[in-house]
Amino acid sequence: MREYATAPPAEERVGDALREAGETVAVAESCTGGLIGSLLTDVPGSSDYFDRSLVTYAYDAKLETLAVPREHLDEHGAVSKPVARAMARGVRDVSGTDWGVSTTGIAGPSGGSPSKPVGTVFVGLASRGDWGTGDSETTVSRYEFDGDRRQIKEQIARRALSDLADAVSER
Repeated sequence: MREYATAPPAEERVGDALREAGETVAVAESCTGGLIGSLLTDVPGSSDYFDRSLVTYAYDAKLETLAVPREHLDEHGAVSKPVARAMARGVRDVSGTDWGVSTTGIAGPSGGSPSKPVGTVFVGLASRGDWGTGDSETTVSRYEFDGDRRQIKEQIARRALSDLADAVSER
């Protein structure tokens, strides 16, 4: 599971950035099925900053566990910017962490469409601000990756971790 790893791997960069900032993260995974949590826990001492990974693969799991609005799922589908945004906010709020990360996409080999081909993913990042400040922020990025199912999942997980490392370092 290191085909797409950089040096140092994204999971180590995230750990260093979160530890330095004194911040924590939780993850809501759909298409990655727990891979991000697995990569994070590959780093010794990750309990300093990693809270949990919730695999919310089905619509009902997104609704019940993360309070993703049914309207987002009905109108845009699970693989969409509004759902990724709601998932990232939901996992951040449910866990009480500083950061929430979400992935929702199409790992293949089927399930794609002309507007959302196999390999399409939305990665959400939600940061916590102090209550009453309005400083909380959520961003969502869309990516498209090539490869087989395993390769796409690894690329998605590493991209999400890299995005998080960059965001934590920039804050």
